[in-house]
Amino acid sequence: MTTRSPDGRVYVTTAIPYVNGDPHLGHALELVQADVLARHARGRGRPVRFLTGTDDNAFKNVTAARAAGADVREFVDANAARFAGLREPLRLSYDDFIRTGTDPRHAPGVQLLWRRIAANGDLYRRRYEGLYCAGCEQFYTAGDLVDGACSEHGVAPERISEENWFFRLSRYTDSLLDALESGQVRVSPPHRRNEVLAFIRAGLSDISVSRSAERAGGWGISVPGDPTQVVYVWWEALANYVTSLGYGSGGDDVVGFRTWWAGSAERVHVIGKGIVRFHAVYWLAQLLSAGLPLPTAIAVHDYLSVDGAKISKSSGGTADPVDLVRRHGADAVRWWLVRDVAQVGDTDFTEDRLVTRHDQDLANGLGNLVHRTLGLVHRFGAGVTSAPPPRNRLVEAADALPDAVDRALEVYDLRAATGELCAVVDLGNRTVEAERPWELARRSAAGDAEAAGRLRAALATLVHACRVVAGELAPFVPDGAERLSEQLGTAGTVRQPRPVFERLRES
Repeated sequence: MTTRSPDGRVYVTTAIPYVNGDPHLGHALELVQADVLARHARGRGRPVRFLTGTDDNAFKNVTAARAAGADVREFVDANAARFAGLREPLRLSYDDFIRTGTDPRHAPGVQLLWRRIAANGDLYRRRYEGLYCAGCEQFYTAGDLVDGACSEHGVAPERISEENWFFRLSRYTDSLLDALESGQVRVSPPHRRNEVLAFIRAGLSDISVSRSAERAGGWGISVPGDPTQVVYVWWEALANYVTSLGYGSGGDDVVGFRTWWAGSAERVHVIGKGIVRFHAVYWLAQLLSAGLPLPTAIAVHDYLSVDGAKISKSSGGTADPVDLVRRHGADAVRWWLVRDVAQVGDTDFTEDRLVTRHDQDLANGLGNLVHRTLGLVHRFGAGVTSAPPPRNRLVEAADALPDAVDRALEVYDLRAATGELCAVVDLGNRTVEAERPWELARRSAAGDAEAAGRLRAALATLVHACRVVAGELAPFVPDGAERLSEQLGTAGTVRQPRPVFERLRES
């Protein structure tokens, strides 16, 4: 079934958020992380498909609309539009945006997947009583709770009794362990993989995968052959990764599915830590039951807080990414998300940190290096750097940068990747101070041939390093990288320097 892509195709997805409120900075984090991976792969010449979207069918959306006194469809449509509206402010490059409630591709694909799983004997119906968290839209056992409350939302689940369809998750214990332990599916960072393995080894129970249509108010996708039930929102939402590729219209044979799911070299899900179990256990088991290829990687990020408070649509502390871009620019917002956010451990956001990080790294660091370099070239080299750079520490560091970025992004560590860029920038600025081109120019003008050679080498070295850094910056800060590349050029002549990253904080 699986055919590895000879051209290194990459399929990158985000989780699809509920639309029970406005998008917040946590959503921007995931979108930008996935965008970096997609842009980086494209920059390396690989075919890429990048998918995001919204989960319209969650009952949380219905509850939020009713609480707001709004028509459910109008409420969901308006909030979904706000998520889609993040594309331009955040400079996102996604190829597809799916809405599970309105996209004609989704429901047929969900129902086809259900029928294939049923045909494999993995679905059965029984009465069930359990503890249900409306915030997570998930049943929990008492052992899952912390002081009787859901750890994600801090509220006690409601006890619900109803008849549902169940999936034989327990049947897939060994297959899941094999996929994760062998590295067939990589979960990064490693401690998230270890958590998933511990959960599976503790014993898997069959799970409820439908809800009463009456309790759902008719909102959702009907279970094939059973109109009294709707497919559990998480069970159907996960299917968006294949329904968006046309799986429902042609099964395994549809071109989009064959090209981007069955045929991709990499199938990468970028998700938050709160939904690892859904992706690394339930989704994998669905695919195994249906006989479909598994994702190759699940990249997990931790959470953001805002001024020390948990960030969420329901808690009030959100940080509006569109407003942040309006006031500080896309470069600054994207750079903070990729440079300051830790791969492991939650990260606290403040506007002061965003401004400081932008000014320190982009304005005072990279922007200053490029501005100084171009100024020196025009002042002492007539704007031309025709000589190839000599082998020296800065050239070697610059030439090693693409591989260093590749290695960091291979394990989805964006902070480490941007750290490699900053290290070269720092070395470049130190090189300017060490070489002192203005002194070499003065000596050259006085007839010092050795100084003239060193000046040409220094300028060529600096331009080369700046060009490499600008190219590697493009996935992270595409606008700023483009402005830098325009000034630096690609041949011997460079343009006059202009400030690319204006300082956000007044001196």
